[in-house]
Amino acid sequence: MQETPAEKIPAKIRDRRVHMANERTFLAWIRTSIAIMAFGFVVEKFSLFVKQMGYYLGKESVPPAPGYSSLIGVLLVLLGVVMGVLAYVRYKSVEKQIEDDSYQPSRILSILLFLSLLSIGVFLILYLIHTM
Repeated sequence: MQETPAEKIPAKIRDRRVHMANERTFLAWIRTSIAIMAFGFVVEKFSLFVKQMGYYLGKESVPPAPGYSSLIGVLLVLLGVVMGVLAYVRYKSVEKQIEDDSYQPSRILSILLFLSLLSIGVFLILYLIHTM
């Protein structure tokens, strides 16, 4: 009987590949949390920019709902931080499960990312409709 290519690779090297895949997944979650924090920073700074432009143009309040974008920006930065912490906790948990050969998938980060993107989208749609 002939060995398949996967059987020829020693178990220690296969474990390294699984650990590296776990690390790549962790880094992808970190990039996502950094992107959400950066978006929150941009939202908050854009609010400041709009307020300053309103002052220079002589208008009292340019945005229809003053203060909301600052709050949303801070919440997005906080959400990015929480996602980064959860990604690290998940990375360490999966690392231990790989070592114990007892991996169980978890959906909490995926659900959190989906809900955050959904809430960002809904906020932007409502904000744009309100400014029309």
